[in-house]
Amino acid sequence: QRLRAAVHYTAGCLCQDVAEDKGMRFSKQAIAAIAEITFRQCGTSLECFLITCRHAKRSTVTTEDVKLLARRSNSLLKYITQKSEELTSNTMEQKEKKKKKSSAAKGGRTSEEQEAPVSESEDSSMA
Repeated sequence: QRLRAAVHYTAGCLCQDVAEDKGMRFSKQAIAAIAEITFRQCGTSLECFLITCRHAKRSTVTTEDVKLLARRSNSLLKYITQKSEELTSNTMEQKEKKKKKSSAAKGGRTSEEQEAPVSESEDSSMA
């Protein structure tokens, strides 16, 4: 029930935002219908995810599963793909930062620090 109420609240907020942007109003019945459709669609999607994972003998829903479900809507698929790529990029950046921090904390040199002495020694041998 709390989840259904949260979906209803969110649908109401989204309808209010759209109404302000477009200069129109949504009735309470329309908001309730949108919330119910959204709630049921999420349930259907969840069932699809579970079936897909069972079929693939996995217990984790992946972004590829989400993309597969969204394939009928080009705009939704494009949005999900874009967000997935952003998340992957951010994750890779965070891993790189952690690697650099851990190697610096261990006293190891970064690739930039290793290159600097080589170029300095080359400069001194040319002088």
